[in-house]
Amino acid sequence: MSSKFAASPASPPAAKALEVEGLSYAFGQRKVLDRVSFAVDRGCCAILLGPNGAGKTTLFSLITRLYDSREGSIRIAGYDVRKAAGRALAQLGVVFQQPTLDLDLSVLQNLRYHAALHGLGRRQAEQRIREELERQGMYARRGEKVRQLNGGHRRRVEIARALLHEPRLLLLDEPTVGLDVPSRKAIVRYVHELAGSGRVAVLWATHLIDEIDDGDRLIVLHRGRIRAAGSVREVLDQTGSADVGMAFDRLTRDAA
Repeated sequence: MSSKFAASPASPPAAKALEVEGLSYAFGQRKVLDRVSFAVDRGCCAILLGPNGAGKTTLFSLITRLYDSREGSIRIAGYDVRKAAGRALAQLGVVFQQPTLDLDLSVLQNLRYHAALHGLGRRQAEQRIREELERQGMYARRGEKVRQLNGGHRRRVEIARALLHEPRLLLLDEPTVGLDVPSRKAIVRYVHELAGSGRVAVLWATHLIDEIDDGDRLIVLHRGRIRAAGSVREVLDQTGSADVGMAFDRLTRDAA
């Protein structure tokens, strides 16, 4: 099955997984993002940290082309999302904050449908589905309807679905909201292992400090502006803070 998300030519070898430059967006007169610029290297786990209302979801909507902005640019694996949308989006996997699985279909049916949208043939799809579900210990439950799964297991299926077409960049928009502590920890651990393997770069939007590892790249967004960006150590040094929680408070407390 053909699709605008079907496989595309390999991206430029030197391209970063994501490059955002001078990006602004407004709802009417209210500016939600103001000249946002940052980059995510291949194989990197970048945490987009910001309080509710910071602009994280709007940023993700622009990256995925749900919204469009005339100010600034976005490139995924070297492809401009406005000028080469099909090639750019073919390099992207997404897990949105709101669940998007069909509850009345089985895990396997959900994943087969998504694989078809990306143009994967039946044999390749079955192989990729097995690989991604096995990595998260979910292959034995492939025949179950999604509504039979708990919240943590549904999120695992959504992550598997986002990786079927082997994207260069994985976007995670607050994926652990509403999950119990063991489920949250399992997903945090798996995503960091995924990025550490070099298979995919990750941009993880969250407001939860405990989802950050010392080796992550940290991007602090507040009131639509980037307040700090760099390694965790660099952000701590920049703010004179002992930990990420303190740095986050200092960067967002009095920012206008």
